[in-house]
Amino acid sequence: MLHQESALITLLCCSLRYGIAAYRKYSSGSGYPNISLSSPLPGIPKPVFASVDGHEKYETRITTLENGLKVASQNKFGQFCTVGVLVNSGSRHEAKYPSGIAHFVEKLSFSSTAQYGSRDEILLTLEKHGGICDCQTSRDTTMYAVSAEVKGLDTVVSLLSDAVLQPRLLDEEIEMTKMAVRFELEDLNMRPDPEPLLTEMIHAAAYRGNTVGLPRFCPGDNVDKIDKGVLHSYLRNYYCPERMVLAGVGIEHEQLVECARKYLLNVKPVWGTSSVANVDLSVAQYTGGIVKMEKDMSDVSLGPTPIPELTHIMIGLESCSFLEDDFIPFAVLNMMMGGGGSFSAGGPGKGMFTRLYLNVLNRHHWMYNATSYHHSYEDSGLLCIHASADPRQVREMVEIITREFIQMAGNAGEMELERAKTQLKSMLMMNLESRPVIFEDVGRQVLSTGKRKLPHELCDLISNVTASDIKRVTTKMLRSKPAVAALGDLAELPSYEHIQAALSSKDGRLPRMYRLFR
Repeated sequence: MLHQESALITLLCCSLRYGIAAYRKYSSGSGYPNISLSSPLPGIPKPVFASVDGHEKYETRITTLENGLKVASQNKFGQFCTVGVLVNSGSRHEAKYPSGIAHFVEKLSFSSTAQYGSRDEILLTLEKHGGICDCQTSRDTTMYAVSAEVKGLDTVVSLLSDAVLQPRLLDEEIEMTKMAVRFELEDLNMRPDPEPLLTEMIHAAAYRGNTVGLPRFCPGDNVDKIDKGVLHSYLRNYYCPERMVLAGVGIEHEQLVECARKYLLNVKPVWGTSSVANVDLSVAQYTGGIVKMEKDMSDVSLGPTPIPELTHIMIGLESCSFLEDDFIPFAVLNMMMGGGGSFSAGGPGKGMFTRLYLNVLNRHHWMYNATSYHHSYEDSGLLCIHASADPRQVREMVEIITREFIQMAGNAGEMELERAKTQLKSMLMMNLESRPVIFEDVGRQVLSTGKRKLPHELCDLISNVTASDIKRVTTKMLRSKPAVAALGDLAELPSYEHIQAALSSKDGRLPRMYRLFR
């Protein structure tokens, strides 16, 4: 150790002496080389830059295999890649089954398979390639994904094939999953952030008993109804190659196709194949309606800075499918409404100039939250506003939100519209800096449309949105019946008919109510 320190000191001393000598040499001004800054320095090797030949190097490439499986890839420089299988399967397809199968599949993912004896074995295999895995289900898609080193691609695709098509679904794994699902349901009702629960409720109200209105989380009554037989029956119908995409980001397309042929082309799933697919092809039917949940919110968050008792309201109207041309104007409208919590900090990039900040949170100090959300699916969509306030001011809060909906149909200011479009484009481009986000974008687009719109195409579509487009889509949206979700102390909540009347009026005001006693 002493020798190493003395060697380091000697090196530093030599460097210092060289620096002093160089300073003395050039201090007079005559010693500097007479070279133009635009000319290359002598003795330095010529740099070699990465070259891109046309668009083909960054476009998403898609190949459909003989069995119907689509393979999509996006090349991206780096040592790591994200690869996964996306399946056109989710809670919306559970009409003929007990609700909650997709939730179970998510929790059971990456457990023991034909090739791997346990989850630990899978994780140890991925660890050798610096990899991690995850499974997420939504209302219409189940996504298995792995991020690992590029050189481990063969192992990764083999593992994905096994996890998706050859899970053992052992009795003890199903029992552990039941415990995990029960815990998550308990947590959902206890957590201080009510947004996941309200999202469930607004979908149930908007699409009562059909497709995307079916529960995303397994209802407590169904936990014991789901067993290996039910899971196999569901997977047999929905986990077929025509409903799958193998997507990869950060790898060569030919290499991914080769691995897909090797591990996903002639593999027989553990549940067997179905000759006649019993697939639910129902189209989402928007119904509108109200879902209420009376709940004591006084002790949701105890501690040194407890959250005060609040009532949460979410009001939504039907928008459009992400396959329609109006999807982009609705995305701009959602960005224009913006909003957030009353204690959010930040400048223009944080949305402080959005309508829900300027018109709602800045003017009504008692409102704790006002946020716009846009949920879009292949056959319908829902634009909604979530607001939170003291239970005694619920009626006034609802009227403020209904007025904001009515004012959406007014003329958007030029600066306001340009700011919303710029913010949407910057958010899109910043999110697509992340490899896992690119993977999800590639997979979802190819799964739903068979192709992918590139970021610059989407930016062009955003740039072309005009104020008349915003007015047109809003006017169409306001013709639909409202969907309402309410959580907390609902003594002051207006009736559904009054909310509907406010959204049909010119100014968004609720009908007046006269009481002799309060």
